[in-house]
Amino acid sequence: MRMFRSARLMLLALLVSLLPAASYAGVFISVGFAPPVLPVYVQPPCPEPGLMWTPGYWAYGPDGYYWVPGAWVPAPYVGALWTPGYWGWGGGLFVWHAGYWGPHVGYYGGVNYGFGYMGIGFAGGVWHGGVFAYNTAIMHVGPGITNVYVDRNVVVHNTVVVNSRVAFSGGPGGINHQPTPEENSYSHEQHIAATSFQTQHESAAMHDTNAYASHNGGRPSNLVASHPLQAENHTAPRTVVNNNTTINRNVTVDRNTTNENTYNRNSNNANTYNRNSDNNVNRNSNNSSGHSTNNSHPAEHSAPKNENHSNNKDEGHGHGR
Repeated sequence: MRMFRSARLMLLALLVSLLPAASYAGVFISVGFAPPVLPVYVQPPCPEPGLMWTPGYWAYGPDGYYWVPGAWVPAPYVGALWTPGYWGWGGGLFVWHAGYWGPHVGYYGGVNYGFGYMGIGFAGGVWHGGVFAYNTAIMHVGPGITNVYVDRNVVVHNTVVVNSRVAFSGGPGGINHQPTPEENSYSHEQHIAATSFQTQHESAAMHDTNAYASHNGGRPSNLVASHPLQAENHTAPRTVVNNNTTINRNVTVDRNTTNENTYNRNSNNANTYNRNSDNNVNRNSNNSSGHSTNNSHPAEHSAPKNENHSNNKDEGHGHGR
């Protein structure tokens, strides 16, 4: 038994040595069984300019996997973009790679979190002249947001796997996407970790019994934060460049957009998310015994019946609605 544990620790040490520094900053977490599939939910509209969407994710705590609700977060500096964390398979274990802020969106395992995070980069918006513009082909914004544009091509181009809610990369049944040269490069840029308010947000979820898959069967009721997190300002890293050089030059930012280019603000579902999804989630994958066989090939599910698909947004699949 001791020899087995020693061998596993050596494998983990080797794995960590091969990862970019930004990928494993902070607490190192590894689990012997896969996280549940990503739940389906509706993104609340962005209530004010300058907020970045951070998608919900499965974290691991004392009672197994628990859901950290998606949230709108003020960018910590002008030009900041969020790279979501992800679970990656390595050394016979599922290892958590924490998210971070940086001038570009790096590698997050190809996991399709939806709402712009389709597996590669970010399709939900760009920084333009010091102001963040939202791509309303996929992002939901409120009536106070006028710095918007529509680009459906980037949504298709950045999607790794369509109609999949698998929450981990690599291994049996996982997303098969190796980092592109750009993602590798971006992962080695200077980054800052999640803000203290993001950390508090995750901690609050960890102490919520109902957030754990072992209690909710992989169908958490609190899927998104009801209000944006508080702002926390940081000095931009020296590596931050003018992101105007990386945006699609064919995209025109419309500061006086009509309702044809924005989310339907009269939608009854805009400010809610589906707490009682009709989607069946494989509850056996949440078994704390350490078995992940039932989660290796999750069944595909349709989106909740009460979702509003105004303006025919190309939002990928069920959990990214």
